[in-house]
Amino acid sequence: MDHKVAVVTGATRGCGRAIAVELGRLGWTVFVTGRTTREHGSPMKRPETIEDTAELVDAAGGRGIPVRVDFTEVSDVDALKARIESEVDGRIDVLVDDVWGGDPLADFEGAYWDSSLDDALTLVHNALDTHLIALHRLLPLVVKREGGLVLEVTDGDHDEYVGAGIPYFLAKCGVRAIGRALGAELKKYGCVGMTVTPGFLRSEAMLDYFKVTEETWRDAVGKAAPIDFAISETPALLGRGVAKLATDPEVSRFAGKTLASWTLMNEYGLTDVDGSRPDFGKWMAEVRDAGKDPETADHALYR
Repeated sequence: MDHKVAVVTGATRGCGRAIAVELGRLGWTVFVTGRTTREHGSPMKRPETIEDTAELVDAAGGRGIPVRVDFTEVSDVDALKARIESEVDGRIDVLVDDVWGGDPLADFEGAYWDSSLDDALTLVHNALDTHLIALHRLLPLVVKREGGLVLEVTDGDHDEYVGAGIPYFLAKCGVRAIGRALGAELKKYGCVGMTVTPGFLRSEAMLDYFKVTEETWRDAVGKAAPIDFAISETPALLGRGVAKLATDPEVSRFAGKTLASWTLMNEYGLTDVDGSRPDFGKWMAEVRDAGKDPETADHALYR
């Protein structure tokens, strides 16, 4: 696997970082892209950088190449494409499209018409236009030969509205729609397109938001965080699922679908970094959607 090449957009932190690291664990070369570097911050105002992620890829056994890219800027993506063409013969085996860029989130909890239109348009622009720009420029490097895989990363594996506001809903549904379209379009070239999603994510930002660490996160359950946080997962769970997809010779059976981390976990027999098996989908179906009291439900049944 040491000659495989991946590009991960939005690889600075969260799922993007975890996916890059797990592909590195396969011995791959991974272009680690995002806006935040050690010299240049981003509107996210987070401490994580693409250089940090690239070093984690190296430590895992791969080759991490950090490239600063603002995916709202076509020229930045053109420069990334040119670098891939010059450094690794212009091919991409796996493209992971994980750009978000919607944080810090505006308040869309009230009536949409009472919220900021500028914030709404910015969120959708950062969350969807970036994917279209990345795909337009980088797909030619994926379809150069058969077997390429493109993974869109979203939030949720269905299109039922669960709140968070119209702009956020549109952004996440839009990414799933892109994945469905890629499933059909890339089939013509012997490649596969699809979408993946994490569950309740214990990302770096989420841990900070609830004022806990990976070691103390359980202290927030039912207090600073909702009770559902008991079924949360690290970004590594989705990262491990993506690594399995990237090496599955029959991955085409998933073309156009949206697969959740828990679906991949059950499909491939995976665990999270602590050995647990958090099944957020099962929790939602059997507890939340079934109208049961989450406070009295046995969390251990879903981990």
